[in-house]
Amino acid sequence: MSVRNTVKSIQDIMRQDVGVDGDAQRLSQLCWMFFLKIIDDQDQELELMDAAYRSPIPEALQWRSWAADPEGTTGDELLDFINGELFPTLKALPVSGPDANRRRVVRDVFEDAYNYMKSGQLMRQVVNKISGVDFNDLAERRHFGDIYEQLLNDLQSAGNAGEYYTPRAVTAFMVDRIDPRPGESLFDPACGTGGFLTCAIRHMRERYVKTVADERAMQQALHAVEKKQLPHMLCVTNMLLHGIEDPSFVRHDNTLARPYTSYTQAERVDIVLTNPPFGGREEDGIESNFPAHFRTRETADLFLALIVRLLRPGGRAAVVLPDGSLFGEGVKTRLKEHLLEECNLHTIVRLPNSVFKPYASIGTNLLFFEKGEPTREVWFYEHRVPEGQKAYSMTKPIRFDLFQACIEWWGGAARAGRQESEVAWRVSLEEIKARGYNLDVKNPHTIADEHGDPTELLARLDEAEQATARLRDQLRAILAEALLA
Repeated sequence: MSVRNTVKSIQDIMRQDVGVDGDAQRLSQLCWMFFLKIIDDQDQELELMDAAYRSPIPEALQWRSWAADPEGTTGDELLDFINGELFPTLKALPVSGPDANRRRVVRDVFEDAYNYMKSGQLMRQVVNKISGVDFNDLAERRHFGDIYEQLLNDLQSAGNAGEYYTPRAVTAFMVDRIDPRPGESLFDPACGTGGFLTCAIRHMRERYVKTVADERAMQQALHAVEKKQLPHMLCVTNMLLHGIEDPSFVRHDNTLARPYTSYTQAERVDIVLTNPPFGGREEDGIESNFPAHFRTRETADLFLALIVRLLRPGGRAAVVLPDGSLFGEGVKTRLKEHLLEECNLHTIVRLPNSVFKPYASIGTNLLFFEKGEPTREVWFYEHRVPEGQKAYSMTKPIRFDLFQACIEWWGGAARAGRQESEVAWRVSLEEIKARGYNLDVKNPHTIADEHGDPTELLARLDEAEQATARLRDQLRAILAEALLA
């Protein structure tokens, strides 16, 4: 059976279980089970390569010990083992010794994970299906990795879980423009399910990774943090599927919970790629970690302030931000002034409202900037929905090839030779200052709709209101006559 059919059959089995409710829970359930199988396959390979290697998971809890035998434990006995032994032990796994990082990965994944399944018989069927996938087979792992990405894509329709997902075409475009290299420190402070990380890994392997040393340099330079348990677990599993030996760099934490001034020069990074949560507000006290002039409870603003601090001189960033961050006042104005003073905000790609549907229908922007030199001018590029299509949707999502026109306009690494067009324009720093640092600059080449002369429109409105009043009086008269009859 193909890997795709295996995954589909597992989902079909889970739909029969009364404990698993909806796509988000189904994927969470799949994830911890896949995780245990993947890490067990890796352990067995590492044991063959190094006689001294020991798995971070106690022997009785390793996949090969309780899951591999298709005629093994099932029913209530299997559920009792999982709920009463497997989960409690892995949640409390001690983090010490030479394998501390790998132990931490296991404990963090299970820290807030749950077994939603109520049927031990159905659980055994799922376990047997997963046992049939060999994650040490490179081709099979790659195929499964593609399917896993599709599962994450499907989360867009899973209610609030969609917030963890950035369309892959968007992440791929941002990574392509930033062009990370092995050894450059790359950080995603709100990594979700790991979309930017996987795109960056794929980009570097396709273009720059030629030796084992290149691969090691790439893996050692990755850094990420995710606040919520489900996307953190999905991200760690995603890293394993993409051949990352030690995914402990994906920390389960809140990046904003650490004081802004505590980040030292040694912790600066070369690249930030991220889509920070927007529209949400941080819990009480988080804003006190930031200087007074940047304090707000709006998550996207706090992340922007932190990203500017985290970049080292010459570092570069690509960040997704909503329209509100461009035109907002108060703290937002001070943040934009700070950004333009500390960084060269060279490009803003404006996306249509429908890119992040269905869970968000607000205008979003891709900001590209480099630390070390102030901004002198900002180029804007308006990405438009393809001709003949009203909006992006679940059935017609944005695709990477639709960014090709922007890539051709970009002008290479030096961004030389850019030209204004019907979708591209530039604004000087002086103009931005005159606008009160409002970066919500509309396309000047778009012809405004002709709505007519205001005086004439008001006269027409007055006539329509009078006509409505006459009709209302006539209706009242008719109803009155009917009541008297």
